[in-house]
Amino acid sequence: MSASLETATTKNEGIRIDADYPGGNIIVEAIEDDAVRLRPDLRDTTTWWFYWNFRVRGAAGRTLTFAFSDQNPIGVRGPAVSTDAGKTWAWLGMETVQGGTFRYAFPTDCDEVRFAFTYPYLEANLEQFLARHKAGGRVHVGELCTSSHGRSVQWLEVGQNEKAPHRVALLCRHHACETMASFLLEGVLESAVSDAPHGRWLREHVRILAVPFMDKDGVEEGDQGKNRAPHDHNRDYIEQSIYPEVRAIREFLPQWSAGRLSIGLDLHCPWIRGGSGGPGDNEQVFFVGGPDEKAWARVQVLASVLESVQTGPIAYSARHDMPYGVGWNTSTGNCAQWLAAQEGEPAAATLEFPYANAGGTTVTPETARLFGHDLARAMHLYLEEKIS
Repeated sequence: MSASLETATTKNEGIRIDADYPGGNIIVEAIEDDAVRLRPDLRDTTTWWFYWNFRVRGAAGRTLTFAFSDQNPIGVRGPAVSTDAGKTWAWLGMETVQGGTFRYAFPTDCDEVRFAFTYPYLEANLEQFLARHKAGGRVHVGELCTSSHGRSVQWLEVGQNEKAPHRVALLCRHHACETMASFLLEGVLESAVSDAPHGRWLREHVRILAVPFMDKDGVEEGDQGKNRAPHDHNRDYIEQSIYPEVRAIREFLPQWSAGRLSIGLDLHCPWIRGGSGGPGDNEQVFFVGGPDEKAWARVQVLASVLESVQTGPIAYSARHDMPYGVGWNTSTGNCAQWLAAQEGEPAAATLEFPYANAGGTTVTPETARLFGHDLARAMHLYLEEKIS
């Protein structure tokens, strides 16, 4: 508990606000009557960022106002709210939001309510996913490495055919706060293990490798992850990687793929809000290309297949894709660019998936998973065409 929180708490006995649980993040500046002033904990982040996740206890039956100092870190669907200790979440909506402030009426029978910038996705969520699917024997789990703080960093694999002509790599959470990408990853994997025709085809012809948490410590400790000092995990694909997860994947994946990497996607979430309607619209799904023009051309083929097969509520359109050199897409040394350089002529890119709004459709774990189903079907048809 920070000194500022201890001081603030004494001004309003009974209300307790903290982030002392997996994924928690907040700094409370003051609690005065029914008003709380607070801000995201940036820790070792070099720029302002918007991830926060906190709980309030002792406020049953009261209505409190939460005001964020500095920039506004409330997304376009309002805060995510949980009244069952983080087991389930829902968007609060914008009705009680004004700028960087939101208001909440606490139920009289609920002593703990959690609020977060977006739906959290943690080790506990991954374990729930594995409990649903591992028993069928179609999801295999291994350890990529041990994190800097001693946590096990898992890899998942679907498809065990050593002679399969294709390998697909899906990496997630290079930036710890980008949680909605994890639900998308779940959707791809649950579609690949299904008994649908494309699921059976993928398991026969493809081996899929997924790393759910490329910044495991950041995820569990509630870090922003983005723009971490001296650089974040996604900028660690340089001569000397400093993070154990990145060092490990750079050693493991080339051996695992055996020169047959056909698709490599690094899954992310973009900026908090706002869209231009063109390339890089933060409230749309979009691919981000690298300087390898051939790899980007292959991504565009995959993208056209995705457009043609999608049936879920979240629609993708290639007009929002961001080629290299457009807008902010000018950096080097990231994961997607490293994937593009692997043997096998992969379609390799970053895939950005919004936090809360995707072209007018509300982003939830369910809609994110359904988009993952669409992506899995697109992978099937793209790879089947390559075989033929």
